[in-house]
Amino acid sequence: MGLEERPAAPVGTNSYRVSRPAIVGPEVPQAPFPILLSGPVQHGFGRGGKDLGCPTANLPDESITPMSSITEFGVYYGYAQVAREMEGQPVLPEGDGKVLPMVMSLGKNPFYNNEKLSAEIHIMHDFKGDFYGYGMKVMVLGYIRPELNYISREALIEDIETDKQVALRSLSRPGYSKYQLDAFFSRMNEATQPRL
Repeated sequence: MGLEERPAAPVGTNSYRVSRPAIVGPEVPQAPFPILLSGPVQHGFGRGGKDLGCPTANLPDESITPMSSITEFGVYYGYAQVAREMEGQPVLPEGDGKVLPMVMSLGKNPFYNNEKLSAEIHIMHDFKGDFYGYGMKVMVLGYIRPELNYISREALIEDIETDKQVALRSLSRPGYSKYQLDAFFSRMNEATQPRL
């Protein structure tokens, strides 16, 4: 289904929120997962950390286009890793370069009336600073929910917090946690070009 053909996002409701499952996906990732993405971290809309209390990292457009052609707009979970080095020198603290759980919103963010497709990745870690321009690798392992519109910022924030908890519980299963040790991440120093 092309980007132009996708229907408008449904509105998230309180009844939807209370009926959400605590864990999503089968016991091990199923096709098309895992999906591997990589590239340098780009500036996004600047709303995640400031407006929603959920800072995000964005990959270049060409990194996410292949994923958008085989998946639905919505929220996904998996692991991400930021390169600690810039121009061959270690800059970020060691803890910031680990393979960490992430949630990713893929879509047009209807609450903000975006026209452009984006993949906003929230890595569940307290980073010491920004890492724009650093290489990032992302392994998408599963789907949490469809993209929704919201009647309030508070409702959106509530769903984001639930997304984080669902991702952490879903990734804690052995069929998912083993991907933290995948060779895709051990090659972090290689060029982080877009990949699927």
